[in-house]
Amino acid sequence: MIKVSIIVPTYNREKYVKRCLDKLINQTLTDIEIIVIDDGSIDNTKNIVKNYKDKRIKYIYKTNTGIGSTRNRGIKEATGEFVSFVDIDDYIDETMLEKCYKKAKKENLDIVICDYIEIEEETKKSKKIKLKTFNNTTLKDNPSIINKTNLGPCNKIIKSTLFKNNLFPTNIKYEDMALVINLYKNAKKIGKIDEYLSYFTIHKNSETTTRDNKIFDIFISLDKIRDILKEEYYKKELETLIISTLSNYNIQQRYIKDKISRDTFINKSFNYLKKYCPNYKHNKYYKERKLKGIIEKNKTLTKLYSNIYNR
Repeated sequence: MIKVSIIVPTYNREKYVKRCLDKLINQTLTDIEIIVIDDGSIDNTKNIVKNYKDKRIKYIYKTNTGIGSTRNRGIKEATGEFVSFVDIDDYIDETMLEKCYKKAKKENLDIVICDYIEIEEETKKSKKIKLKTFNNTTLKDNPSIINKTNLGPCNKIIKSTLFKNNLFPTNIKYEDMALVINLYKNAKKIGKIDEYLSYFTIHKNSETTTRDNKIFDIFISLDKIRDILKEEYYKKELETLIISTLSNYNIQQRYIKDKISRDTFINKSFNYLKKYCPNYKHNKYYKERKLKGIIEKNKTLTKLYSNIYNR
């Protein structure tokens, strides 16, 4: 069996293809397959990929249906013992897969997570994201990892058997949060490498910086997460996750020009907090945020902040 299948979704990102694939074909772990799932690109992506003669690269073209279903197609095609996700505009250190795979095998882990670096494409500024260190664990034994790690599928290797009945939700944005939490919940053991081995590119057209009405999908994702973490011993960390997520997205409303849309989201967000986290104002998240927390836990101040930013 192949050791790691790397799933690379792409859609009209020809300028990033070579950088991403060069890092993958030069991995120090050579027993891998690279599955490029092209979600209906109309640029030169196909020709760039086809120029690679590496037999480990598998190129699949499909009708455009969004990143969730594109990643699911990659999972269906994967034959590796472990699966890793790398978006085409991102890349990984050439040692990442070997280091994560060796740790997984040596310590009998289902998921291995690493630290990562964000790089702003326009300014070239980089930011190291150091996730909280934790000993090998399970989600039940250490629920805090949902707030100590990022809830995206990248910067990880994941045992392929965990995807048997667990795929990405489709047709919604923020489809990965609930899936990653479900993977955590079903993993027999989760570990972390304290090294920066994954690189995320932040640019104006990336999923993480595009802000539109799809932002309301975050409530759908949070509903799914609440259903997954319904046991009582998850309650404290679940509330912190909901609070931190909605506070972050409330502040992001400063980028939305339409005041009605801004206020509609913020109103819905605070209603959600009141319903599912009635004591949200006293949560540790706001205490740790200090002055920012004072703004974020107050609906009036949050709206005022967004309005001033838009002037």
